[in-house]
Amino acid sequence: MTAIRAGGIIAAGEGSRLRSLRLPKPMVPVGGKPLLAHVLENFAASGIESASIIFNGDEQDCADFVRTRFGNLAKTVILQTTASSFASFQIILARARPGRLLVSTVDAFCPQEDFVSFVRSAEKRPDDETVLAVTTYIADEKPLWVKRESDGRISEIGGMSGDTITAGIYVIPPRVRSLPLPHGFERLRDYLAWLCTEGHPVSGILIPRVVDVDRPEDLPLAEQLSMESAPARTQR
Repeated sequence: MTAIRAGGIIAAGEGSRLRSLRLPKPMVPVGGKPLLAHVLENFAASGIESASIIFNGDEQDCADFVRTRFGNLAKTVILQTTASSFASFQIILARARPGRLLVSTVDAFCPQEDFVSFVRSAEKRPDDETVLAVTTYIADEKPLWVKRESDGRISEIGGMSGDTITAGIYVIPPRVRSLPLPHGFERLRDYLAWLCTEGHPVSGILIPRVVDVDRPEDLPLAEQLSMESAPARTQR
């Protein structure tokens, strides 16, 4: 059980369903600040010391924002258009600082208190486990269902049903980072399911709510969650 000090953010998706907002997805605001800022602030609050981020090749403005606002945290900024979320994940695995790696998609909006709680709980899990944030709050048009055992171990990823869904936040152990990556996967979810099927230990830690901000209609849910979590931040 070791501390998690390295992070990676996958922010290279097309964001095609948010184009009506005329902003790249990482810069879409929730609670008055970009999604990207929320994730980076969550990383900093969790004790992440070095983050790697991948953007689409034409999102120089996102890279400039990170270097200006979060330069001390975001040590590696990659501008590269990829074919899939799994391809972006592969690049993050290769470029991020060694050690247990905290990975978040940029569109996983999670209140900071819940995010930090997940990281602290993940640090208590065995070092060789892949740890997924999971939730019973369904705010995703294509949820990735998982089935958990009583001890938190995940027995199945994928399928038409389960007891929770993934939340877009993961901890990848060094042992898994060193595995030869399989070919033919287009989505990160396919890789996670493969890990489980191949018998690699995968566990899930429950967090209350996460909103996958993928469509304009997801924004009101994220804004509501932001407002509800604001009093807790003010009181601390």
